[in-house]
Amino acid sequence: MQNIKVGLIGYGMGGRVFHAPLIDHVTGLELVSIRETREENIKIAKSRYPQAEIVSDASLIINAPEIDLVVLAVPNSAHYSLAHAALSADKHVVVEKPFTVTSAEADELIKLANESQKVLSVYQNRRWDSDFLTVKKVLDSGKLGRLVEFESHFDRFRNFIKPGTWKEEGSLGTGLLYDLGSHLIDQAQVLFGLPEAVTCFMNVQRDNSHIIDNFELILHYSGIKVTIKSGMLVKEPLPKYILLGTQGSFVKYGLDVQEATLNEAEKSLEDQDWGQEPESQWGTINYQDEQGDHRETAESVNGNYPAYYENIFEAITGRSELQVTPQQGRNTIRIIELAMKSHEEQRTITYQA
Repeated sequence: MQNIKVGLIGYGMGGRVFHAPLIDHVTGLELVSIRETREENIKIAKSRYPQAEIVSDASLIINAPEIDLVVLAVPNSAHYSLAHAALSADKHVVVEKPFTVTSAEADELIKLANESQKVLSVYQNRRWDSDFLTVKKVLDSGKLGRLVEFESHFDRFRNFIKPGTWKEEGSLGTGLLYDLGSHLIDQAQVLFGLPEAVTCFMNVQRDNSHIIDNFELILHYSGIKVTIKSGMLVKEPLPKYILLGTQGSFVKYGLDVQEATLNEAEKSLEDQDWGQEPESQWGTINYQDEQGDHRETAESVNGNYPAYYENIFEAITGRSELQVTPQQGRNTIRIIELAMKSHEEQRTITYQA
């Protein structure tokens, strides 16, 4: 079978770190074209992917007859228009998270993908973070009993306004809720499905900031309280995950190592220890059973970002079901919309599709 030929639109940090290396690594995918205009990025792309043509216009990828899959690593505001153009050109499409700026835009793209019978997916790589895979393993173990509270954080410390980036502009689709929040909402959706209601508190904490740079989002489920938090002024690391159950608790610190490893580009995705966290980041399970109290270190599952693009290949070739569906991406955007409404109206909002 011939390779699926891929065109990557955008070779900034997202394209360089999260997409191009994984596409190049996965058997069956072939990176043949990259759209980029910044000279420093073009130089890196040419050195790493000499087989790929570098173009300056996205339409040269979208309308190229040889390209099967278009990957969008562009500002959020351009996701809808470029995805619409690519689907209309009979391409499969991967969109960087968040899927779109509004759920209405997401609905239109889903309709178009269904009509054209093309694979459409949102890049939710954090499903394959080491810590999230470990959380799933802990829950499956049953050691915590019935889960009653789940809290996840994605924090940073940046007490200044980063210059020259669209992410600091403050337009619709920017801010932590759309950025890091979309990852955490997606993970909650994987674990618990859609919430019954949402309550959200948002803040602008940094001096001269134009974006929401702190939020706390509570997702209401029957019997489980799910809290998602993110902030830009968190100097001392807080737990990444806190799980409370009727028989015990699980707490874990530290960020998945894959992003930093890909950014440094000094380690091969072929290595056996890819995605392996240092033991210092392993979480702690404290639980009780018939034999008494137990406090254990939970060895982290290796992270596996390549699994996302392996599934994209398998979905396009009809070998397996798509794991990150556009409907799930749309649901995440809808939760974000309801979260903003909750903050504006200072009340809990019942989930409405």
